[in-house]
Amino acid sequence: MKTVKEVSEITGISIRTLRYYDEIGLLKPSKLSDSGYRLYDSKALEKLQEIMFYKELGISLNDIKKIMDNPNYDKKQALLSQKAILEQKRNRLNGIIELIEDVLKGGNTMNFEAFNDQDIKKMIEIMKSNLSENQFQALIQQQGANSAEEYEEILQKAFANEKVASDILRWYRNKEDFLQACKPIQNEETEQLKNDSDEIFAGFAKLMSSPDTEAEHVLVEKLADWFKNFMKLDNARAVLLDFVKELENEKFAEIYDSKYGKGVSKYVSEAIMRYYGV
Repeated sequence: MKTVKEVSEITGISIRTLRYYDEIGLLKPSKLSDSGYRLYDSKALEKLQEIMFYKELGISLNDIKKIMDNPNYDKKQALLSQKAILEQKRNRLNGIIELIEDVLKGGNTMNFEAFNDQDIKKMIEIMKSNLSENQFQALIQQQGANSAEEYEEILQKAFANEKVASDILRWYRNKEDFLQACKPIQNEETEQLKNDSDEIFAGFAKLMSSPDTEAEHVLVEKLADWFKNFMKLDNARAVLLDFVKELENEKFAEIYDSKYGKGVSKYVSEAIMRYYGV
């Protein structure tokens, strides 16, 4: 048995608060000593721990009491639910920390400055310097252009769109980082990225039948790394959350479901949201 003073020292909860819990019937002492002092056994301490978990979730004392007094209260299920919510809260905080780190490194996630003509020219020069003439011609033809000048006009129209500019500046810290990321991926890298993508989505498909939170988080981290490699990003959070929107598009989802199994797109979308606590 522990005295109210000892319980206070162990948990960091004040004696006054423990007395208040007793007064409102939230946590009654296990017994009173001959001198009338409150005493708590291990079962009472376990209940106090549950109360502390609920308080961490921002639940009022009145609601905590209602939950724990419910005759159908399942302690194990309640702890699992608390764990899931706290993980979500932790993941959301991790996401905010990542955004702060980007700002400290010079990023501005609220910068919607449009790309100017000089930015477009620099983008094309970076591409040309990393490709053979034949490769560059093939690239611009894929975009419906017959010359570098036509390709430049296509890019100018695309990047004049404020949403395009704001999306890019959410993904990258600044214009310079994006321009440096314009270096084309080499053929051998493309094949490796394809294999890695197949492996990740196959892993998600397998998890659908036997969910595992830790394994799910690992796969989301692998997907984040995949986007970092593919797009040359430092932080893939914004891209992954935008990817969720793509996965919710019926036609886009159909492509993934037909290749990896029905429901994969929905499962991956939900896994990303859980990971970032959204």
